[in-house]
Amino acid sequence: MPSFGFTLKPDMGPDRLVDLAIRAEAAGFKYGWSFDSHVLWQEPYPLLTLMAVNTRAMRLGTLVTNPIVRDPTVTASLLATLNIVSRGRMDLGIGRGDSSRRVLGKRPATMERLEEAVHVIRSLTRGEEIAYDGVRIRFSWASGGVPAWVAGYGPKVLRVAGRIADGVILQFADPDLIRWCLGFVREGAEEAGRDFGKIEAMSAAPVWLADDLAIARDRVRWFPALVSNHVVDLVSRYKPEELPAGLTAYIRNRKGYDYRHHAEVGSDNAAFVPDEIVDRYCIVGSPAEHRRRLEELFDLGVTQFNIYLMCGEEEETLKVYGREILPRFQ
Repeated sequence: MPSFGFTLKPDMGPDRLVDLAIRAEAAGFKYGWSFDSHVLWQEPYPLLTLMAVNTRAMRLGTLVTNPIVRDPTVTASLLATLNIVSRGRMDLGIGRGDSSRRVLGKRPATMERLEEAVHVIRSLTRGEEIAYDGVRIRFSWASGGVPAWVAGYGPKVLRVAGRIADGVILQFADPDLIRWCLGFVREGAEEAGRDFGKIEAMSAAPVWLADDLAIARDRVRWFPALVSNHVVDLVSRYKPEELPAGLTAYIRNRKGYDYRHHAEVGSDNAAFVPDEIVDRYCIVGSPAEHRRRLEELFDLGVTQFNIYLMCGEEEETLKVYGREILPRFQ
């Protein structure tokens, strides 16, 4: 049975964040995630702590952290501690790093460093002893471990996800691109002798419920602009024929990106994004259209749809999804 999650941008007051988490759990959401970009927004871990002590069963995690801003042993300690606070409900969402690195003028992590970090965090949160920088270390107080979700767009990192991850994070709701991505995840899984069918697949994207598509598109147009940062990085590292046009063509008119307005509704960052891309990458329209799009995603093998709950009217979105969308899939 597919599950639903939500992701919050940590730029709101803690009381409202807790209220949204409580509402989401009551509506049937099984996962609660937080962006991790320490320069742009508040630190996610204190906020995840608040979410943990105010929810009962919802799993919680970062979407996404990276291997460099914090030493992986620090991330492991944070998650292992929160596993105690939440009684075993923490997940790791991790990628190479975008806004929290680029806003500092630094590059994302290498694939090798990402893979190593997943191993370190997963092992330490289980209470296992590992060699780290030539030193044997172990968290004697940690147990249980955390599922590791790896975010990516390019073939190389998607194969890494297939080799090592419990789940893969795909930041769009475009069925064609998700099918393309999952092909590389499958390749990585088969190379490692893993069962691809046991790897979770998340589609993460903003939504807007409205019959007026012009209004709906403007509320979520920031999201394909956010994705474009990753696409620009891919274009610099792959040959054009190695990437689908549905992922790369729309960035031709992109003139730049201001991280001070990252994930911001109405930002000039999104001026270059056409309606066609908005409709493919996000889910907009009536509840019936949302159900149709979600059925398509779940039929492809998506196991969790994660709403980027940061477009406005968040309480109403949770209410309508809890009443008219989630019951269809439960």
